[in-house]
This record gives sequence, structure tokens and C-alpha cells, in this order.
Amino acid sequence: MAVHATRIAITSEERRARVDRLKAHAAAEGLSGVVLFDPCYILYYSGFAFMPTERPMAWLMNRSGRTAFFVPRLELEHAQGLAEADDVLHYPEYPDQTHPLTLLGQHLTKMGISGKIGADDDGYPWVFGYRGPRLSEVTGATVVPVRPFIEDQMAIKSLAEVALLRESVHWAHLAHTLLHRYTVVGASETDVSLRATTEATRAMLDAIGPIYRGQSTFESGASASYRGQIGRGAAIPHALATDIRFQAGDVLVTGASAPLWGYYSELERTMVLGPASEQQRKFFGHMLAMQDTAFEAIRPGRPTSEVDLAVRAYVERNALQPYAKHHTGHALGLRIHEGPFFDSGDHTEIKPGMVFTVEPGLYVEGLGGFRHSDTVLVADDGIEVLTYYPRDLESLTLPT
Repeated sequence: MAVHATRIAITSEERRARVDRLKAHAAAEGLSGVVLFDPCYILYYSGFAFMPTERPMAWLMNRSGRTAFFVPRLELEHAQGLAEADDVLHYPEYPDQTHPLTLLGQHLTKMGISGKIGADDDGYPWVFGYRGPRLSEVTGATVVPVRPFIEDQMAIKSLAEVALLRESVHWAHLAHTLLHRYTVVGASETDVSLRATTEATRAMLDAIGPIYRGQSTFESGASASYRGQIGRGAAIPHALATDIRFQAGDVLVTGASAPLWGYYSELERTMVLGPASEQQRKFFGHMLAMQDTAFEAIRPGRPTSEVDLAVRAYVERNALQPYAKHHTGHALGLRIHEGPFFDSGDHTEIKPGMVFTVEPGLYVEGLGGFRHSDTVLVADDGIEVLTYYPRDLESLTLPT
């Protein structure tokens, strides 16, 4: 068990190395320190996952690399028990008689963070009705954006992060297998999704429960669902669940994942209830070819835009423009959507260690949607597809 725990966890040493890189960046930019409000950034550097509310939370680092958390009183013990920081500072409540951001400004002064400060936002962002002054107002400092550096740092995954993503893939596959198995004509989207999600999560907790941490504000285990992408609703890329009952001939678009220490993989498949029609076969085949085109285009050293342009060229050659509604994919990790993107306007260099979903889709009104999503790791000479669920139409045709 101890060996397994080491394999699927981010160590304190790795987080300290992340902080050291941020410290070096701050020094190079002449910053007196850094203030972060984004929950994913805070998790990345400290291992502390929390639910953001109207009460401001912040992670602080001064020029010497000393770190602190700034939290409301109700989060004090939570942060003290789980956060990796040199100090935990707290305030009574929001908005209180003295606004928390005013108190944050005072703590920053005590830590020597002034003059020129790096931050992800100029103040705590709007959450649940929050209102407050800007960081620059309470400090009188010049606030310099550090998001680009952090996003670039997060984009290259470590071996430990990849191990977590592989583990996520494993449990997402189980959840999807159960979703696949329980989907029958007449059953409801809600019943099938809940059954698959519950059974997969129970199996996961039986296997790794003593060491498992989801560290997600959205999910607490493995999950699989349709999210309303059923029948004609499958032609809406981001539909919402409405407890639809499955009918013979439906095109179904699935989604499965599992948070592991905050890290998400992504698995999506297009399935058909009953023998596929000629039109369903046609668009399924094109979708599969588009995804294969993207796989072939992902190579280190190329810009991410080339992947999307390759898929667009296939779309244009086959007169599929009316049905293609989004770009080819995106990075992921601590967020289910991260940058960079496989988009014609994103020219980020593809590098080993990046992890993407590859998910070109076609959406045909009155017929349905056709989209697979697979999680891929960029290697030195190409990609490794981490997800391994069947992709062919025969395997994804359900009996009626």
C-alpha cells in the first residue's frame, strides 16, 4: 500500500520545487512577492483544495520564498491541517467591519510584499456575490500578472502528475463500462448515470479508499454520464441532463472522468442504440477520421494551431463545415479544461509532458452528435494515448 501511495501522490518535495520556480520567476521580474487567489493555482503550489466562496482566500509568497495562507476563520483548522505553507493567517468573516482585503494588505506589508507584486488577479474575483477593493488599492502597489508563467508551468506535467492522470483514466474506464452496460431502451439517463457513477466510485474506494483524495469541488469519485447528449440532443455539444429515456436508434455521446488529487482525465464516446443507419455510419466514420488526423498531427515542436488546421482541412475536403462547431481539443490536468488549445488561433509550441484531450466533433441537427474524446500525453517523438476504451462503431453499438 505504501508503494502505491507514493506512486499516485504529489510529494511535498515536488510542490517545493514548483514554488522555487515561481520564486525564481518573481526574482527575474523584480517582484517583491506573489499573491494567488485561483483555487487551482493554490492547489498546485500547496496541495490545499478548498471550496471558494464569497470569503476571500489567498496564497502568499515573499521575495525570500516564505509562504502563507490568508483564510477566513471557518477555514483555519482546515488550512492548518492540510496546507503546505509556512504560516496560516486568518480574519473573522466577510465583509466584517474591516474588509478582509484591507487585512490582506496589512499582512502583505508585514511580509515585505510591496511596490511591485505578482498576482493572478488584481484582487479577489467575484465569487458568490463577493465585492471588494482591488489588490492595488489596498497595497498601493503595481500588480503584475503572473498567470502566463503559471499556466506554462502547469502545462508540462511531471511523472507524478502523469501517474495521477493514468489512475484517473483507469477509474473513468470502469465508470464508462458500467454506463455502457446499463444503457438500454426505456431506461432513463438519470438512473443509468447514477448507477454507473455510484458503482464505479464504490469500486474505486474499495481499491484505493485509504489513500484516495479527490481534491475536487465538482466530484467526489468516478463518474460517467450523458449530460443530455441523447438522440437529437446529442447534436448540442454542451447539452444538460433532463432525464431523457433511451429509444432505439438514438445517438449517444458520453463523458467519463475521475478526480485524483485534483487531476482529471477525459473519456468520451459516441454510441448508437441499435444498428446504425447509413447516415449515422457516415458521420461516425468522418468523426473517427478527424480524430485520427489530429493524433497524427500532434508532434513536439509544432504549434498547437497545426493540429486544428489539419482537422479543418479534412472537414473542408469532405464538405463537413456546417457540422463542425468547435476546435479540436484542449490541455487538461487540475482543470478539465486548460490551455493551450488545439485551435487555429493558438500557436503555443507542443512540448513533451503536455497532456491534451483530442475531441473533434460533428453535430447534425435531427440526427445527433458524433464526438470521441481521448486523453493523450505528448512524448519525445509523438503521443501516447492514455485512454484505451474501444473507438470502433461495432464495439459502441448497443443492442435494442
